[in-house]
Amino acid sequence: MTQDFDPAQTDGRAFRDALGRFGTGVTVITCATTTGPLGITANSFSSVSLEPPLVLWAPAKSSSRYPFFMAADRFAIHVMGADQFDLCRAFARDGDAFDAFDWRRSASGVPLIEGCLARFECRQVAAHDGGDHSILLGHVERVSSREGAPLLFQGGRYGSFSAD
Repeated sequence: MTQDFDPAQTDGRAFRDALGRFGTGVTVITCATTTGPLGITANSFSSVSLEPPLVLWAPAKSSSRYPFFMAADRFAIHVMGADQFDLCRAFARDGDAFDAFDWRRSASGVPLIEGCLARFECRQVAAHDGGDHSILLGHVERVSSREGAPLLFQGGRYGSFSAD
């Protein structure tokens, strides 16, 4: 059954469910704060430009971690592999889950999680209002990547990709 509705005039759950039809990759975003490293699981990552190399992500304003990411000059976006569900879940629950995983600091102090499919070390170049989120634009200064299957999120569930 197909639903057709104006999201401004309908229950927010229906709009959220429709958005959930789109499968996305899963990332953990990290930054340094005055009290230590901070991470958050997000699926709002997207490439923006190859020249210059730009990416974006969108933290929720309602998150207790939001002000730290908005204040961070630099951040790292870690693309999760199918074998990294536990890491993803840990950072969804707690921004200080670093002790359970291998990580190190970059030359600029940003926490870098080891073993992810791809990692983009970024300098924040713009922040834009995006309703109940903000849109953070990052200039990518360094990239690391490896082969592997991605961790995906769709319809409120995590899974992996199976190629035909």
